[in-house]
Amino acid sequence: MSLLNQSLKQFGAVLLTAGLVAACGGGTTTTTTQSPAGDTTAAAGGTTAGGGDVSGSVLVDGSSTVFPISEAMAEEFMAANPGVRVTVGVSGTGGGFKKFCAGETDISNASRPIKQEEIEACEAGGVEFVELPIAFDGLSVVVNPENDFAQCLTVDELKTMWEPAAQGTINNWNQIRPDFPSLNLGLYGPGTDSGTYDYFAEAIVGEDGTRGDFTASEDDNVIVQGVSADPGGLGFFGYAYYVENQDRLKLVEIDGGDGCVAPSEQTIADGTYQPLSRPEFIYVKTTSLDNPAVRAFVDFQMDPANANLIQEVGYVPMPNEINELRVQRIEDRKTGSVFEGGSAVGTKLSDLLAAEQ
Repeated sequence: MSLLNQSLKQFGAVLLTAGLVAACGGGTTTTTTQSPAGDTTAAAGGTTAGGGDVSGSVLVDGSSTVFPISEAMAEEFMAANPGVRVTVGVSGTGGGFKKFCAGETDISNASRPIKQEEIEACEAGGVEFVELPIAFDGLSVVVNPENDFAQCLTVDELKTMWEPAAQGTINNWNQIRPDFPSLNLGLYGPGTDSGTYDYFAEAIVGEDGTRGDFTASEDDNVIVQGVSADPGGLGFFGYAYYVENQDRLKLVEIDGGDGCVAPSEQTIADGTYQPLSRPEFIYVKTTSLDNPAVRAFVDFQMDPANANLIQEVGYVPMPNEINELRVQRIEDRKTGSVFEGGSAVGTKLSDLLAAEQ
């Protein structure tokens, strides 16, 4: 079972406890539990060969898209550092920033850059932060496997489906393209507190929001279930969730103006999958970096030796060029956002990071 599948099962369950007992040294026990509120806590105890001597706790919350990365990193980190407890919550990017700017968490996961109003909320709460890109992702548009006609959609066609003016009026596939069949169009997507939703709305619709009459959920598994059960369904979420559910969904290529391109590790990394390729982030409270447990966990996530964990859950690791720049941000405790409260759509991350050096 893949790391992402494990994470998704943890995310969807009310309570999951798994135990692993070592055969020597009295044993090591690892448990993972999830509360009904949606917080996932992974805790490790005992002795692990080669483990670190750091101890303490780390509180993480935010994006459901970044969740699989954090969960995979936390499991491996705690296996090597049994004295550390890492708690990962899933409140969505916006919900995560609310907690972060109120000083309730050490790290906020985000599938978009922090917004200006969130920067102001952090300032009001006395929270300074370091912005760190963690991986690249490509928002994936998916349809029901029975759909044999929507092989590729243009950005304009997606806009026709999702723009606010479409609400109550665009309800059939043949309204998108005349040669499409007469079939009810069912739309599924992340909730409005999601950074994935924000990015999609800006990249496709060009506005802050989309039509409101779609099935929305912060749990990407609900979107998977909806599209896979609806012959006319279409939805979007992070690439990793498509990879994990490709036997239940069909990927749609996107024409951003230079022809039809499907998301893949290569097209996401080289930026040819446009305009839906994007970076994912973690935001770290500067005062939390004084906590050895938090600093060690952040360094663990930035270490190229652990990039395989990012790949295993379906995302694209940062190239060496960006890795060096983000490590320098930690060392310098460079606060604020290189996006200055704006959008990541159409920007080149390496240029933004290099410009501040």
